[in-house]
Amino acid sequence: MLVLAAVPDLQFQKLRGAVAPRFAVARAPTWDIALETIRSRPVEIAFVDPALGGVASGQEIERLHVLFPSLRLILYTSMSAQLAPVLLGLGQCGIRQVVLRSVDDHPEGLYNLVSAEAMNAASHRLLDQLTAALAPLPRELRWVLEDALRSPGVVQTVQQVAARARVDRGTCARWFTRAGLQSPRHILAAARVLYAHRLLQDPGFTIEDVAKRLGYAQAKTLQQHARTYLGLTAGEMRLSLTADEATVRIVQGFLTPARREVAATAS
Repeated sequence: MLVLAAVPDLQFQKLRGAVAPRFAVARAPTWDIALETIRSRPVEIAFVDPALGGVASGQEIERLHVLFPSLRLILYTSMSAQLAPVLLGLGQCGIRQVVLRSVDDHPEGLYNLVSAEAMNAASHRLLDQLTAALAPLPRELRWVLEDALRSPGVVQTVQQVAARARVDRGTCARWFTRAGLQSPRHILAAARVLYAHRLLQDPGFTIEDVAKRLGYAQAKTLQQHARTYLGLTAGEMRLSLTADEATVRIVQGFLTPARREVAATAS
């Protein structure tokens, strides 16, 4: 999982030291870079400093909150008289998690905070909903698929799944067949479409942004997968389905074990 640090360098270094190697941290020294990073990379948690631009202001943080409501925002700043009204305003718009530099940013505390926030991130909520569907698979393979969902776009082929599970491709395919599931290629593609649907609920993402974040070489491939796995274009699924409806459609259509007689025939 990638953590964004739109904070001064000292806070970035302290955050990175506290959460590595479990979490990768990308620094954004300006708000423009922060916006571009969120749109192009799999950021799910962001530490932001209202004073990043030199003058304490909540405007850019409120903008991020409006554009990307699914992004977990945490204020990481130094307290000052000028900052107090900014924090009050951000709290009124729903951003209430605050870490004060040199007060409550002990490395263990930062690590625990990021770990707790990760449990509420979009990828983790998606994994929770897919747990039952993936339960028939061996533990090693579930780990690979869960990691693929946390880092969408990294694992996309049967060969990559097999290599990460440390088995040959034939063994990997047999595991899926015995579980009554479709091939890993279909499962990974269907899960990516479901993740794309989650991202497209945020008004700050275009279809092209989401395609890039999920590792598609072209947005038209995401469009094709959306039609295959949800029966809708990416634009239509953004407007027509709730997160629960999309999850049910994907799980029932592609992630639910087939009837035992069908699985036996496939063997």
